[in-house]
Amino acid sequence: MIEYLASKLGRNDEAPNIELAVKLCDTMDADGVREIVEGLQSKEKGVASDCIKVLYEAGQRKPELIATYADVFVTGLGSKNNRIVWGSMTALSYIAPLAADVLYARLPEIIAAYEKGSVITVDNSISVFAFLCKAKAEYMARIFPMLLDHLDNCRAKEIPQHAERIALCIDSQNKEAFVEALEARIGELTPAQSGRVKKLLKKL
Repeated sequence: MIEYLASKLGRNDEAPNIELAVKLCDTMDADGVREIVEGLQSKEKGVASDCIKVLYEAGQRKPELIATYADVFVTGLGSKNNRIVWGSMTALSYIAPLAADVLYARLPEIIAAYEKGSVITVDNSISVFAFLCKAKAEYMARIFPMLLDHLDNCRAKEIPQHAERIALCIDSQNKEAFVEALEARIGELTPAQSGRVKKLLKKL
């Protein structure tokens, strides 16, 4: 499978990696996925970067195909290659509903990546946290206050998207706190941003 990666084909675009992900999903090729996971350890930066792209593209389409590698993706959050870091968090955002217990057991590492991560890492970590909240009341009790704190302190322009990501774990127990957190900051938003938040609140 490694020979089909963009860097191995001398390509500078992502099309071969996406095509490979689609092929792995269409055939539910577990052995091929394992080979791509092993490629994350490649000393060739291009190969490792291509591999994480293939994996999260596959995860978006068939999360069950990569869910068994949850621990590998959490470990990837500590990589010195930022492409691996945000790619791993993207993969985790797709498999979190299937691997909640594994991810919760390694929550400190996910939080550390969230705290120092790039914009894409942070965006996807919010989805991971929301899925964990939805999985178990115990997880909700620990993680939801952190999401509220995030809404209190994140940049105004991030509020609509992050609120939409968090919304999937909102229920009758936490709805009031969520609404309060958003209403407290709605005055900082542009008309378009506040419209998006109001639309979300109306749905709730």
